Amino acid sequence: MTLFAIFFSALFTNNIALTYLLGMCPFISVSRDIKTAWGMGCAVTFVMVLTASVNWILYHYIFVPLNIEYLQYLVFIIIIAGIVQLVEMVVERYLGILYINMGVFLPLITVNCAILGLSLFMVLRNYSFIQSFIYALSSGLGWTLAIIAMAGIRAKLRFANIPKALEGAGITMIIAGIMALAFIGFAGIVGL
Repeated sequence: MTLFAIFFSALFTNNIALTYLLGMCPFISVSRDIKTAWGMGCAVTFVMVLTASVNWILYHYIFVPLNIEYLQYLVFIIIIAGIVQLVEMVVERYLGILYINMGVFLPLITVNCAILGLSLFMVLRNYSFIQSFIYALSSGLGWTLAIIAMAGIRAKLRFANIPKALEGAGITMIIAGIMALAFIGFAGIVGL
C-alpha cells in the first residue's frame, strides 16, 4: 500500500472517528466550540503520532524478538498514558485557557480508544515504521477534521429550532451518523 493511499484512507475513507467510531467520548463532548475542538484535535494527533512511533519500535524491536507480543496491550496503554501526561503538562503550562476548556477530557485522551486502536491497527496491518507514522498522522488529522466539522455544525445549531427531545447528545449523534455516511462515501462503489 502506498503512503498516499494510507494517508488518504486514514484521513477520509477509514476515518478513525467516523468509520470505526473510536474516540467518540471526547468527539461528542469537546465539539461544542471550534477552538477547543482544534486544540483537542492537535493534542490527539500529537499523542497518536508519538505513541504509534514508540509502540512500533517497542513491538518490532522488543516484543517480537523476545516473543512477548502478549504484553503489547499493557505496554501500549502505559506508553499512551505517559505521553498524554506529558501533553497535559505542556497544555496546562502554556495554553491555560485551552486546558480549562478541555477540562477532564484532556487527561481522558489516555483512555481514548482511537489511540489504542491506532496502535493495534498498525500491528495488525504489519505497517513499516514510515507507514505507521503516516497512518498515525493522517488518523489524527482525520479525527481533527471530524471534530472541527462537528464543532462547526454544532455552532450553527445554536440558532436552529431543534425538538426538545433531540437537544444535546441526541442531535449530536444524528449528525455524527450523517457525517459518518458522508465519509464512508469516499470509499466509492464496489462493482458487483
